[in-house]
Amino acid sequence: MSEPRLAAGVEASTLLARARDLGGFGTILRRGDAERGSLMLVLAERGEARFLVQRLLQGSGTYEWESRELADSDSLERQLAKARDRDPDLWLIELDIPSAEQFIAEMT
Repeated sequence: MSEPRLAAGVEASTLLARARDLGGFGTILRRGDAERGSLMLVLAERGEARFLVQRLLQGSGTYEWESRELADSDSLERQLAKARDRDPDLWLIELDIPSAEQFIAEMT
């Protein structure tokens, strides 16, 4: 059984606030289901998208954040389109922060 988690809308607001606390900013690119939606983050540094991070349900029933480095903007657009098609409840959030790698380390 999966562990309880925050509603997606609450978690999205928390991520935006965290970006501000780090001296960056964030924006919601696509608003999903406020309660059950999944989250996908585009992490950027100085306007350049560097990582795509998504919280995924694991076989153990727990959610874990997984990240992958982005090759280029075309790759990012393809991955975002595929994710939107696969999950109509998906939240897409872009965070432009000073250190994406440090942010990922803190999340995982």
